[in-house]
Amino acid sequence: MTNSAKTGFTRRGLLGVFAAAAVVAAPTYSNAFGLLRGAGDIRRVRMYSGRTGESMDTIYWIEGKYIKEALKEINHFMRDWRTDETITMDPRTVDIMAASHRLLDVSEPYMLLSGYRSARTNAMLRSKSGGVAKHSLHMVGQASDLRLKSRSVNQMARAAEACASGGVGRYSGSNFVHMDCGPVRHWGG
Repeated sequence: MTNSAKTGFTRRGLLGVFAAAAVVAAPTYSNAFGLLRGAGDIRRVRMYSGRTGESMDTIYWIEGKYIKEALKEINHFMRDWRTDETITMDPRTVDIMAASHRLLDVSEPYMLLSGYRSARTNAMLRSKSGGVAKHSLHMVGQASDLRLKSRSVNQMARAAEACASGGVGRYSGSNFVHMDCGPVRHWGG
């Protein structure tokens, strides 16, 4: 108690300040999803595409701000490679990817199997496989299918599920994980 007399602060006063700050910040934190615990103050995404031969390693977010040019690069990289069409990818999907990657503690880049899919590409894939959703979040830039050589499907899926920020699909037979920023749910084995 002698410290409070010298500084003018009391424990009760400090708790009041923290409580007020929490109330003011609540809307921000509620919109931040659970993924921020793994994303960090600098968010980076590293990927390569076996389909196009391209690779990218970019910091797309620094201290609360997305970097527009980096997001444009991500949009291009995650394009529908079959039609060469791009869409604005939902940055929440990229956040989930980055947070999951960070939680996995790997330096290996993701192999991107699928990002954006045009309606035509989605319909073609759906005609060949029962595992492709008719109204896939890939068609609105909210999903990605990813693989890592150094981590199992289950390890990747558990990292994505720890973000509690969207859908996570395990495709063990095809060795990839689906991550999206839609409703929180999981499937596959």
